[in-house]
Amino acid sequence: MTENLNTAWRQIASTIYKKPNDSKIFGSVEIDVTDLEIYIEKKRKEGLKITLTHFFLLATSRAISNDIPELNSYSKRGDIYSFPSINVAVSVLKADGEMSSVIVKNADQLTYAESVEVLNHEIQKSRKGSESNTMQLKDTMSAIPYPFRNWIVGIIKKLFIDWGISLPFLDLKPQTFGSFMLSNIGTLGLDIGFPALFPFANISFVMIMGGVKSKAWVVNNEVIPRRIITLGAALDHRVVDASHAGKLFKYLKYAVKNPEVLES
Repeated sequence: MTENLNTAWRQIASTIYKKPNDSKIFGSVEIDVTDLEIYIEKKRKEGLKITLTHFFLLATSRAISNDIPELNSYSKRGDIYSFPSINVAVSVLKADGEMSSVIVKNADQLTYAESVEVLNHEIQKSRKGSESNTMQLKDTMSAIPYPFRNWIVGIIKKLFIDWGISLPFLDLKPQTFGSFMLSNIGTLGLDIGFPALFPFANISFVMIMGGVKSKAWVVNNEVIPRRIITLGAALDHRVVDASHAGKLFKYLKYAVKNPEVLES
């Protein structure tokens, strides 16, 4: 798999682009989630407390596993490598109002029920102040006075990101931040956003879920009100292209129309 990923273009792209200064490409799509919301409400009445976040967590992970393995890769020393599993960093709002993230491991192998259990457990841990060693590292770094903080962070970034060296004493390794990041900014009152690629994360893309709004929509040549969500993504052009985003959004549209495919 690694040999298939390392095409001539990928090796050149990994050389000429720098992360994340000039390697970002953006994409967005509007999706009709009217029927999906009905499906979710039905499941919630049955006792399965899923949300749109659980759905897009599973759907995006399944898309990568089934159709787009390139999105589960990262750049190291000019070559492209595959992650051994699909782990997802999900953004959460902590009790103090700051944003953090939790990791959902092997997300493509989860069912709806398992995703609810795992994600809720990790969110509760985070909101109680039980962050990972890596997330707690920011507190240590912030206490270092300027300009020494810049120098130390620069050295860590050079070793960890540019050279791909694992730093066990800092709990930093290639999949520390997951394969990709999912953030639901709709819960914050925002309709859409275009994210940054976190410089310390070896992720190929960040997926943003905007707010769900009622809009006039054309269905069977008739204009009717429908519930629409806008999804946005920022991708690392060193490892993926816009075509991969197109495949991802195509799969998500299919899963929205057929949410039962994620049940097992």
